[in-house]
Amino acid sequence: MTNNRREQRGWYFYDWANSAFSTTVVTVFLGPYLTTIAKAAAAADGFVYPLGIKVNAGSFFPYVVSLSVLLQVIFLPILGAIADYSHRKKQMMALFAYLGAFATMGLYFLQGTRYLLGGALFLIANLSFGASVVFYNAFLTEIARPEERDSVSSMGWALGYLGGGLLLLLNLALVSKAGALGLGTGQAVRISLASAGVWWAIFTIIPMVALKSRQPVRTLPSGATYLTVGFRQLRSTLSQASKYPQTMLFLAAYLLYNDGIQAVITLSSQFGQEELGLPISTLTTVILMVQFVAFFGSILFNSIAKSVGARNAIMISLLIWTGTLVYAYGFLQTEFQFFVLAAVIAIVLGGSQALSRSVYSVMIPKGREAEYFGLYEISERGTSWLGPLLFGLSLQFTGSYRIAIGSLVVFFIAGLVLLSRLDVRKAAAEAGNGSDIRE
Repeated sequence: MTNNRREQRGWYFYDWANSAFSTTVVTVFLGPYLTTIAKAAAAADGFVYPLGIKVNAGSFFPYVVSLSVLLQVIFLPILGAIADYSHRKKQMMALFAYLGAFATMGLYFLQGTRYLLGGALFLIANLSFGASVVFYNAFLTEIARPEERDSVSSMGWALGYLGGGLLLLLNLALVSKAGALGLGTGQAVRISLASAGVWWAIFTIIPMVALKSRQPVRTLPSGATYLTVGFRQLRSTLSQASKYPQTMLFLAAYLLYNDGIQAVITLSSQFGQEELGLPISTLTTVILMVQFVAFFGSILFNSIAKSVGARNAIMISLLIWTGTLVYAYGFLQTEFQFFVLAAVIAIVLGGSQALSRSVYSVMIPKGREAEYFGLYEISERGTSWLGPLLFGLSLQFTGSYRIAIGSLVVFFIAGLVLLSRLDVRKAAAEAGNGSDIRE
């Protein structure tokens, strides 16, 4: 372990680099644009036929997202185990970062009826994004002492929101001024999509220069290869989960409350449009505002964690999440109220995610960081369909968007209940990291 400020500052910038993909590509531009391309390629019945499979053109992008998540669930823990046994964690992070960045740049060529090209490039980019983040997160235990990790993780998340928001602001300006610049709207969108890849590639240089490769804590067994040991270690991880009950308790809690977080992020625009009648311009402005407010939220919750402990700070954030959903269900009426509520969500958004990463980092075994952060990424993505499913079922059976958005409160309450039973010091001791860790 080293207290290397230079490495920490370099590490922050990978959040800055990759968040452009999350905001510009995933959150704002690709879904509507790829759907338009798929509809242009559709037969008269409104269906496209990728690999001979009949798919509604409007469902193509959600299906590609689901497939990319499934591939992450399968491969990320294996890639993490491989990284733990090698000294090439930095190289593997770079490999997937640039693979994702170049695939994102390739979206510039998404036009006409090339929906399969768009689907394939997004599949590569999103899988690579998840893989690179596994290796990125695993560096946290090497560059920061346990007592520093809340601050380091929070600063990374904060810069991520700031970087993603800055590029999104530039791209929204480009699209809005496309005509004056002699560009068609489609071309402006394609430039915006590609710019996220360029941004990702350029700023990844900073962590690649700053981070150091270290010898692995674990050595490769005789006769094994990195690939075989990856599959073997995944089986071992799952079979030995009972040895770390507090760590598994945290993952279960994170799986639930993070699913609620992702569902609110994904569905709040639909709620605003359908229930409150807000125009797309307003919703886009809200998304942009959230990016910048979340920067300050990450820093604020780091200060709260210093006063009450990271676990308790997360619990406070979950209480606020619960309150926002109750307010949305019973009281939210106007555009101004929607902006205020979004600002409150942005404050807790950065804090709850940043502190979750740092808390988890103290309760995983040494030498298995990348492997366990692979499981962490699965907990973040593997059940991301539960929240939208509950929202959809609630809407279908009640016809009420308010009941649908209110139903998501169960994820935060369940996560809160499990977190209340978590003993961070005990979890650290179980993982062999000592017991002098603050809650």
